Amino acid sequence: MTIETQPGPATEFGDEAELDALYRDLAAVDLRPLWTITEQLLTPSPKPAAVPWLWSAATMKPLARRAISLVPVERGGERRVLSLQNPGLGGRPYAVGTLWGAIQCLGPREVAPAHRHTPGAIRFVLEGEGVWTTVDGDACDMRPGDLVLTPSMNWHDHTSAVDGEMFWFDGLDLPMVEALDGVFFEEYPGPGEAQPEPVEHNVSERTHAGGTRYVAGSVTDTLSPRHSQLMNYRWADTSAELDRLAAATDDPLIRVEYVDPETGASVLPTMACAVHRVRAGRRSAPVRRAGNAIYVAYQGSGSSVIGGERFDWGPGDMFVVPSWVPVEHAAHEQADLFVVSDEPVFRALGIARTETLPEAQQVTGTFTPR
Repeated sequence: MTIETQPGPATEFGDEAELDALYRDLAAVDLRPLWTITEQLLTPSPKPAAVPWLWSAATMKPLARRAISLVPVERGGERRVLSLQNPGLGGRPYAVGTLWGAIQCLGPREVAPAHRHTPGAIRFVLEGEGVWTTVDGDACDMRPGDLVLTPSMNWHDHTSAVDGEMFWFDGLDLPMVEALDGVFFEEYPGPGEAQPEPVEHNVSERTHAGGTRYVAGSVTDTLSPRHSQLMNYRWADTSAELDRLAAATDDPLIRVEYVDPETGASVLPTMACAVHRVRAGRRSAPVRRAGNAIYVAYQGSGSSVIGGERFDWGPGDMFVVPSWVPVEHAAHEQADLFVVSDEPVFRALGIARTETLPEAQQVTGTFTPR
């Protein structure tokens, strides 16, 4: 962050020339006088640089298909990924200040090489079959609507065994880990570029079949420094849980969060994953929370008002809600929105804050996708 320092007024302690000289001498030895920048640093509420934004599937998918035909997946590039670049972040390839979001694509019979890194990642499958992600030796089959975890420093690669394409959403805590100066990356040291395919797939799914995989609403108090040992969460189970909750309430929005079946904490120490189901013809109350979120429209269509601006969305569209910007959702037909956020970090630091606004936002504009 670049902060412009303006000399303050002359005071009883010295004339203006002396004060100007003090500021010059401070700058010469890399010191900053707090009294000139307090209001920029300690704001009454969060002032995120990221802006509300939407990336449409109609724009992303054709570009991803062009990339499949033009850009090979191999060592060096590692992944064929189109990252969501928020216009408010000055060219940095991040969706919001704390989260990376992207669409990743795999072409027929391709293998994306194995590697590992300190940033944790999640994959939410949008389209395609016959692909698996191998996470530390466990081959997790990927189907539309499934959530697959690739936690911090777990080896992972992606393999296609079919002639079709696969598209999924990537969410990473990369901006957070980078801000902590904690990014480490390693290429797989094995004889090949990918981990050996195991005899059995989906081992963690069978090993951790018990326990509760979802909570209604969101995790509010449970924290864990470890990630979930369950690597894949199936859409059939997620949808069934949403159906069960919807049958018991008339609320316009039903939310479930994926959790570690053993601890009840969010699936990763740094990221929470959830699905919001919006009933057809209904509108949710406007809510704002400290922290950032990326939304992926999986099924259905509707609109969200974010900070007074309306964003229309449909299947495959992705949009962001920066910290402390109010958001409300409405659905033309029943819609399911996948959401990844930095909520666990805010809870761990004791600075989590959520507020429901008493009235719907006044719409001041409608977003037009590029």
